[in-house]
Amino acid sequence: MSFETLLGAFAALCSTASFAPQAIKIIRTRETKDISLWMYLLTVTGFAAWTGYGAALGRWPLIAANGICLALAAFILAMKLLPRDKKDKVADALTPKA
Repeated sequence: MSFETLLGAFAALCSTASFAPQAIKIIRTRETKDISLWMYLLTVTGFAAWTGYGAALGRWPLIAANGICLALAAFILAMKLLPRDKKDKVADALTPKA
């Protein structure tokens, strides 16, 4: 495997994994007041554009990495926008039962 491919895979892994801790924290705490709405609006828009760009080029690594980032960032944005009672319902549905 080439250095460029390994570097791209590492970058995709880091980018994708970076949103998971925030999503998990939101599910656990149900708190989003300190998250920037505008930052996540731009982030979701950017990942949607990157996913579309990857699709236009037929590049599955771009589509997969940015599609996963898009899903995680969109989840965080949705939780930011939801009223508290609906946020609690979503978090409850995603919290494993003991």
